[in-house]
Amino acid sequence: MPRSRSWVSRHLTLFFLSTSVLILAFLFSSSSPLARKLPTLAQIKAYSNLFRPAHQPSSSSMPKAPVYFFSHGGPDVQYNKTHPVYPILQAIGKEITQKVKPKAVVVFSAHWQAEPNEIHLNDAEDTDLIYDFYGFPPEFYQATFPSKGSPALASHILTLLSASGIQARGLQRGLDHGVFSGFNVAFDPASNPLRCPLVQVSLFGSEDPDAHYRLGRAVAPLRDDNVVVIGTGMTAHNLRDMRLAWGSPAPIPYVVSFDEALREAVEADPGVRQERMAAVARRPDAKLAHPWADHLMPVYVAAGAAGEDKGVQTWTLHEGSFAWGQYRFGDVPA
Repeated sequence: MPRSRSWVSRHLTLFFLSTSVLILAFLFSSSSPLARKLPTLAQIKAYSNLFRPAHQPSSSSMPKAPVYFFSHGGPDVQYNKTHPVYPILQAIGKEITQKVKPKAVVVFSAHWQAEPNEIHLNDAEDTDLIYDFYGFPPEFYQATFPSKGSPALASHILTLLSASGIQARGLQRGLDHGVFSGFNVAFDPASNPLRCPLVQVSLFGSEDPDAHYRLGRAVAPLRDDNVVVIGTGMTAHNLRDMRLAWGSPAPIPYVVSFDEALREAVEADPGVRQERMAAVARRPDAKLAHPWADHLMPVYVAAGAAGEDKGVQTWTLHEGSFAWGQYRFGDVPA
């Protein structure tokens, strides 16, 4: 009997081992749903090569990349060189390319909202533009913005989102005007080109400030690799009330009150910033400044990505039913 039990034990062990090997082989085969969600070895190597430093500097010489929020305006911003925001965006762009010198840029635009509980991101290498506006002069629909994506970086972002419990998937999508209009000013292809990969990530299809703050926290580790995270929107954005301010230099009162309240919350100590910013979204003037909060949510993503770094409003303008607040979180290299 002991010999019989030993024989059975050995064969059961072999059976379970072989079954486990078969299950693992299926899970990680190219046809497996799980394997399709995992980065390939080539993508992992590509990401490693993209962000491998020429030498290994000390940790003190590797500050985190700063985070930015652009108020991007409409599709006319790249053509209206007399608008006060034009030189401001130019200066921010030069700060990024000449001082930060990022290895990549990851952008969250007000004009891409995915699902209420799912994030989408562009994992294509070559990306066209989406002219997501109407009623403008013909030349607006001929705008270009040269850029290169990074499937390896996109795959890494998916990994970060998954690790934070955020459902996400990659797809191919063009850059919307929330990216290319302002970026054509900040990163003028002729005078200040963005010479690094650019990956656009969506917002949630919701107005939940805490969900977007957590989204920013999920991608915060990118900053350790000198990846600049940029949110683009507006700090007050009410298209419906444009007619009320037409021809008047004075802003509508809610624009001033909300923009100032947002500034105070963003510039609060990082330990209480999320709570203060969530409270701003519940203010009575919030629904006036943002009838739909798509242009507001990117500043929550930027603040979340900032982690323990402080935020500062670098410039603003109150114009009719709009506010043009620009923000930076963290330090710029000397």
